[in-house]
Amino acid sequence: MSILEQLSAPFDPDRVSWRVGATSGDKSKGLALAYIDARDVMQRLDEVAGAGWQCTYPHAGTKTVCSIGIKVGDEWIWKSNGAGDSDVEAEKGALSDAFKRAAVMWGIGRYLYDVDSPWVQIEAMGRSFKIKDSEKPKLRAVLVRGYKPAPTKDDHAEDGPKARYLAEANATISVSADPVQLLSWFNSDTEKQKRRFVGLSQTEADVLKSAVIARKELLERKAS
Repeated sequence: MSILEQLSAPFDPDRVSWRVGATSGDKSKGLALAYIDARDVMQRLDEVAGAGWQCTYPHAGTKTVCSIGIKVGDEWIWKSNGAGDSDVEAEKGALSDAFKRAAVMWGIGRYLYDVDSPWVQIEAMGRSFKIKDSEKPKLRAVLVRGYKPAPTKDDHAEDGPKARYLAEANATISVSADPVQLLSWFNSDTEKQKRRFVGLSQTEADVLKSAVIARKELLERKAS
């Protein structure tokens, strides 16, 4: 795997945070926007480049610019991006934002720009808003659909990390998805099904299907 592929790999869904973007007229709902913390970016750089990375913070007018350099072979390669003051702790926020934007130039967290931004329930937090805790399972499901953990030697074990992850993943997905619809995808040979569950072995698909069936039976019991 190339250094760019390692840098651009998706983060564990539990490491991704969400903030409120646009809000509805009555301020009861908002767009959930996914982002990663600067410390997670640093950790990714440490994991991939070790001591072979550095950053500087030149300024361009009123903008704070961050340049991240990574040593590839015997050569230092630099990529830069910038940010203005943020709404919170202006100078510190600008440094953090510029750092994360420069990291995106290297592919770190770039996939989050393509992650769905669903409307969620929000509540006031001072002069701003935060996402209600009850929405967290739905947001985690958005991330977990496209995430595949790093392979390990016991991935094929029935109780291995991959099997446990898959069971949890689809159990989470089924909280915000219609289990009847999910089952119809499992039971039909359609392109939509293939796109949704691409890359799964038959054993993995069976684990996911069992999770959906369990969710469906739970909903039926609650409705009766």
